[in-house]
Parts: sequence; structure tokens; C-alpha cells
Amino acid sequence: MTVPSSSSERPEPWRDTTVAVDDRVDDLLGRMTRVEKVAQLSGVWLLAADAGEMAPMLHESAPELAWEDLVADGLGQLTRPFGTSPVEVEHGLAILAERQDQVRRANRFGIPAQVHEECLTGLNAWGATIYPTPVSWAAAFDPALVERMGEQIGTLMARLGIHQGLAPVLDVARDLRWGRVEETMGEDPFLAGVMASAYVRGLQSAGVVATLKHFLGYSASRGGRNLAPVSMGMRELHDVMLPPFEMALRAGARSVMNAYTDIDGVPSAADSHLLTTLLRDTLGFEGTVAADYFSVAFLHSLHAMAADLGQAAGLALEAGIDVELPTVDAYGAPLLEAMADGRVDEKVVDRALRRVLRQKCELGLLDPDWAPVAVGPVDLDPPEARALALDMARRSVVLLANDGALPLPAGSRVALVGPNADTGEAMLGCYSFPMHVLPHHAGTEPGLAIPTVREVLAASYDVVHERGCAVGVPGRPGDEATDPEAALEAAVAAAAGADVCVAVLGDRAGLFGNGTSGEGCDAADLRLPGRQEELLERLLATGTPVVAVLLVGRPYDLSRYADRLAAVVCGFFLGEEGATAVGEVLAGTTNPSGRLPVSFPSAGSAQPSTYLGSALAHRTEVSTLDPTSLFPFGHGRGYAEATWDGIELVSGRSWATDGETHLRVELSNGTDREVSEVVQVYLHDRAASVVRPVQRLVAAVRVDLAAGARSRVDLRLHADLTSFTGRDHARIVEPGAVELRVGRSSADHEAVLELELVGSERCAGPDRVLEPGIVVEMVA
Repeated sequence: MTVPSSSSERPEPWRDTTVAVDDRVDDLLGRMTRVEKVAQLSGVWLLAADAGEMAPMLHESAPELAWEDLVADGLGQLTRPFGTSPVEVEHGLAILAERQDQVRRANRFGIPAQVHEECLTGLNAWGATIYPTPVSWAAAFDPALVERMGEQIGTLMARLGIHQGLAPVLDVARDLRWGRVEETMGEDPFLAGVMASAYVRGLQSAGVVATLKHFLGYSASRGGRNLAPVSMGMRELHDVMLPPFEMALRAGARSVMNAYTDIDGVPSAADSHLLTTLLRDTLGFEGTVAADYFSVAFLHSLHAMAADLGQAAGLALEAGIDVELPTVDAYGAPLLEAMADGRVDEKVVDRALRRVLRQKCELGLLDPDWAPVAVGPVDLDPPEARALALDMARRSVVLLANDGALPLPAGSRVALVGPNADTGEAMLGCYSFPMHVLPHHAGTEPGLAIPTVREVLAASYDVVHERGCAVGVPGRPGDEATDPEAALEAAVAAAAGADVCVAVLGDRAGLFGNGTSGEGCDAADLRLPGRQEELLERLLATGTPVVAVLLVGRPYDLSRYADRLAAVVCGFFLGEEGATAVGEVLAGTTNPSGRLPVSFPSAGSAQPSTYLGSALAHRTEVSTLDPTSLFPFGHGRGYAEATWDGIELVSGRSWATDGETHLRVELSNGTDREVSEVVQVYLHDRAASVVRPVQRLVAAVRVDLAAGARSRVDLRLHADLTSFTGRDHARIVEPGAVELRVGRSSADHEAVLELELVGSERCAGPDRVLEPGIVVEMVA
């Protein structure tokens, strides 16, 4: 088939850019055969022979047809042309251009494929900038910085001819044992929504489609086990899991991905209430719903809801899944067969196709002058991107505790020990290219510079390095030293002879058992992996002050050591410049300013809990288990800190149920260096018609103050921010007494402001106010 050439005649309506999008789509859809329609509803993942098993059942699900047969009638999506194997960017661009040309020439309409990639910590491509993980974005409490990062990622993707990014993850962390905590933006829905919205705005400003995942409830799987069933009532689902999606949809997100899990026996991929009634009819979403990889086929193979793939396709289409990813399976021959024998109505195919074609039209893929990639050289890790990655890492490092050991004094003899002290892998999340793809390409370099903590500290201090032990990844005994006992003894000896010991501990990200954190790497409890706790005990016994640096994907139980450690620093997989940021914090050239988006547990580390619980979810006299956190949500210290000069309820104690309240916070910096404070406002409902969390975040803002500076922060909170799902499952604003707890963290309140919500109870629908109005001004 030859791609139609341009002519002086008026083009067919579907090609005419002056025609309205919906009219173009209707015209094209009406010209398509049944086979051509179905071809637009799935992707193709071309796996290299050495691609490895990046996901369970990956190769079993790969199409058996030849490429020419797969694209003969068109193609919906191309899956991860840059994110499957290490490929030089110029070669990748050439292959993508060739593939797109083949796709266009094969189908009679000349429609190219929509290209998608993973982009959770930056574009998942060999040599592309690796940013901190999303839980670090949340630790930064800086949505403007996250938006800049999203824009940079989107700009790079657009230059490479990539149209859709499979990010961000909006799942709210509920059980810290779950391996994918690193991919979340923490345990609070408001914070997750603010950060996700910023990322969406940034990515889509470059013309790349953001994909919100995983809709809905995925992170609450039983026992913290990946893909396990979800036991959750509708109230918790709507009040905890849904708000981040509402906020990101309000920011303009154009695609949503379903969750793998089932809620009360109904998998999300087959749940029309979730994907159609709630997402589309209630929230007004008009974009595409993409299937999480293999989830349509899982209705047959894992959930046992469908007798065959044709029935699975019908269930998914009826529920509202428009595109099957990563590669054609159920939405191929099985779907055509089910349509032919009447089991699947062509109307649901047309409904999905209309959404797919509308998005392609909006992306310019139906335009006569469409071109696959930009012209010119492309730097995947330019200096400005590395600088941005460093800024993100600096803002997200959290100082949990410090008895004065930090900053490290100049000239100190430092024993640097621990499995994460001298490896760049300690900085990378499971969706970074080196940890996601390169484990299947032994000997391949990361493709970009990733400094280690050892390299950074050795430039300023007298450092003696001993590893001590391995991280402790199950099934990777090769990581252990030849003589593990000797390795431990060497680390202890180094600590005994030093002024201070810096123990760099934590996780190794991986997939499906190849790490201690990441997708499919769930934890039985929250003790540090492997022999790291033994190493820490031995170090503490030397009497040398020990500074623990945690490079992790989740919080761990430090309750047995916290009061004996000289300091504790935490970084959640900080990205390619993470070691630089950690080194600056240890040396004191950067004043730490990150805040915890997830609580650190105290003793009883197998207990799943977050700060966002009702009264009976907290410490009581009727249970011997105390879920009080060791380091609470929102916590973080600095070497110099802001002074809180005043908190004022400007609008008075009365707060109309359909109006705003106005509070003002005044801060100053009486120190000789820059400080950064995160003003946090928590809502406490003193008496509600249903059980409510003791407190929940409703406003937060980071305020940077130069030495001697003063600032005034004005926050206007609409009563909609107090809304919750009532007894009849409608979201309501309820009159009554509430408190606004204002301070540094969920456990450190500078003031508790008592207010009365007055007026009638009212419904607060999808159009309600989702974020406060915040103005920060510097004052003389």
C-alpha cells in the first residue's frame, strides 16, 4: 500500500485539519472494515531475542504472527521502542521511523501507530536522564519543580516521536510492605494529587499524553502482595484512592490505565462501574483507557472470569478498556471471532475506536503532513536535565534525626560502610532503565554517569570504605562477599578506627523478585533486608558515632536503633545525581529540607498502617500493638530552621459550608543561611456522621527563606476540602466543629485553630474545589 500523496483537491474529511475532530473521527470510522477497526485497538511489542523476562508471561504473550501480518490492517500502538533493549538514540530513531513507515504503508489509510514508553523516573531509555522516584517527588513538597521535570521529560519524548507516557502512578500507599511504594507519591491522597497534577501539566505541555495509573485501589492489595485482591469499602475507595485521580484529571490527563486487582471479586479490567460509570459518567473523562500490560488476557488466565480470550475481550470492552497493551492478544483474532459469533457487539468496538481515533487525531497522527520524529541530534541526558535531577534530589533528602554529628566536620576520618555506599544502583528505582532492562543485558553499562556516595565523600574527606554485607536480595547469592564474615569484620574494624561511621544501607530496586523494592518485590516485614541490621548492630557496638544513610524504596523499622544513631538521613531512590545531593547534605553545603511522604514505623514492623487512620487505627488501651510511627508523615529536620512568628485565623471562627476560611502564617529566618519550611495544614473533624481519619492533609506549601528574610503565607481553604463520602455514599460537606492543625508535620503542630462549619449540609460533586488558594509573599 502506498501512503496517499497530497494533491490540490480537498482531502477526505478525516484528513482535513480544518474539520472538527469529532467529524473527522466519524468520517474515518465509517470507512473502516471490522478488521481495520480491531487493528487500532491494540499494540505490538517487538521483543529482541535478548530482551529477557522483564515481566512474567511476557514471551508467552508475544504475538506469533510476523510483523508484516501484524500491521497489515493498521496498528493502534507501538510498545516501548526505546525501553526494551539498550539502543543508541540515533539507531533507535532510525528503527522507529522505519517501523512507522511500514505501518503507514501497510494499511490503506496510512495511519501511523501511537508510540508509548514508560517515564516514571524519566524516559525509560538507555542513557536518558534518571530522576528521583515519585515518592521522592512527594518528599520534596515542591509541585513547581515536579512540573518542570515533567516538561523536560515530555519535551525529550516528543523529540523522539513518542506520543504517550505511562506515568504518573497515583496509587496511595496503604501497606508499606508492598513493593511498589517507591512508585507512589506517599500515603496521603492530597499530596499525591498535587504532585501528580504537576507532573501531568508538565508532561502534557510538550504534547505527550500522560497516563494515570492504576485505576483504582491497586495499592491496597491484601498483605502488601502485588496483584492480590483488594478488601476495601466504597467509602475508603472514594475518599482515599480516588481524589488523586480527580485532581490529575482536572489537570487535563488524557489517558487512564486500569489496576490489575479485583475489588470484592470484580477485576478493574472488567468493572464497568469503575471504568465507565465513575470515570466517564461521573468524572467526565473523555480520553482513552489503556489496559495495564496483559490485564485483558488475565481475565481469562488469572481471574478466571472469562472462558477464553474472546470473552475476556468482550468483558474489557464492555467495562471501558479501549486499548490492549502491551501487544495484541485478546483484542486480535479472539475478538474478531467473538464478534463474528455474536458474543461481542460491534457497538462497544466502535465506542473504543472512536476514543482511540480522537486521541490520534488530537496528536496529529491523522494529518497529511505528519512526520515520525524530529530532525537533528538528541542528547538524552543534557546538562540542564542533570541539573534539574540534582535539584529534585536535593529537595527530597530527608534528615530524620541528628544529635549534632551532622554536618560532618572538615577533616574527619570517615568509615564509609554498607552495601549502598559504592554503587550507583542504590540511587535508581525499579522503572529506571538500568534496573528495569539492563539486568537482562549483563555487562552493559548504564549509558550515563551515576556517581556513588563513596566517590562524592572521598573528594572532601579521609574515607576508608568497607562494604560490610550485601543488600540481601532474595535469590541473588552472587551479591555476597566471598567471605561474608570477613566482610563484616572489616567494616567493624574500619568503624572502630574512624571519627565517624557513615553506614549507607537500604534497598536494591528490581522487578519480580530481583530486588528488595519494586514491582513484584514485596516484603514480609519492615526490617532492613539481608544482614544489614546485624551490620548496624556491630557498628553501633564500636562506640564510634554512626550516621545511617538510608537509600530506600520504602520506610523501614529503625526502632531498635534510632536512639543510638548519631543521625539518620533518608533518600528514596534519588536518581542519577542522588549521591551528589547526599554528599552535600552530609557535608552541610545543602541544608536538608525534604519531608516524609510516608511514615516510618515503630516496633511491630509487620503492621500495615499510615497516619491517615481513624481513632481506633491509632494507639489504644484495648490492643497491645502500637501503630504510632517512629518518624511521622510530614517530618523532616534541617541544620537551620525557620521561626514561626504567628498563625492567624483571618476570617474568624465561622466557616460557611459553601465558603472559604482564610488563615495566615508568618515565618522568618533568623539564621545565617537559607532555610526551607513546609507549612502543613491538617483537618480534624470533631464529630462526623461517619468515622473519619483523625487528621488529613488539606494544604501544604514550601517556603524558601534567605538569611534574615521574612514571609507571609495566606491560605484560603474552601469548605469543599472538608467533604467526605457520607452514609448514603454521596460526597457531602457537613456542618459542625472542625480543627485546622497547622505546623511542621502531622505530629508537630504550631497551632490548633477551632472553627465551626455553619450552614446546611450540601453535596460536593466532581466539580468541587480540590486545592486551596495559597499566596506566599516576602515582607520587609
